Amino acid sequence: MNKNNKTILAWSGGKDSAMALYELKRVNTNSIAALLTTVTEGYNRISMHGVRRRLLLEQAAVLGYPLEEITIPQNCSNDIYENRMQTVLEKYRQQGVSAVAFGDLFLQDIRSYREKNMNRIGMQAIFPLWKKNTVELAQEFIRLGFRAFITCVDTQVLDREFSGREYDEDFLKDLPDGIDPCGENGEFHSFVYDGPIFSKPVHVERGEKVLRNKRFYYCDLV
Repeated sequence: MNKNNKTILAWSGGKDSAMALYELKRVNTNSIAALLTTVTEGYNRISMHGVRRRLLLEQAAVLGYPLEEITIPQNCSNDIYENRMQTVLEKYRQQGVSAVAFGDLFLQDIRSYREKNMNRIGMQAIFPLWKKNTVELAQEFIRLGFRAFITCVDTQVLDREFSGREYDEDFLKDLPDGIDPCGENGEFHSFVYDGPIFSKPVHVERGEKVLRNKRFYYCDLV
């Protein structure tokens, strides 16, 4: 892939997105055209991660990239999600963007789904972190100086007390057996507020914690 290849990065605000961006910058083969984030209507927060849109805007600003937001309704269907995503990506394709990068690690069904959708609109799906060892990736994230808070945990697999914690060595040591250290199976989500790709930290503090849908325990960041 040549260095002038324009790419959009699917951006959740979390650590896997941050590591994907770090890797893209490190290999320097892709020109990042924008960060692409889905925001849930009504909540005005990053979908799934539950982070306030204001913090997303601050995060994009200190990273130095344009932010493209796609708003989706609560309880969004696949059809609505795919249609809105396609509309935005076709706009970028017409502007010369040829690829979308994702931070997925090892879930083949997710990769296949993304590749199918990208192929349909004539864009390439790329995966900078694919098949990286998640234990090593988690440790590398911390070693490089990235900092993140856990914004949401799935209480069916992880204790609610993990919500709001700093993503650090102690967090990794406390994870029960069977929990992926990068949360690739949806065990937890995060928000990165500092690191080597940031021009300065995003000022953020932990706020109220709340249980939603009798399952997901969120820590609000303010």
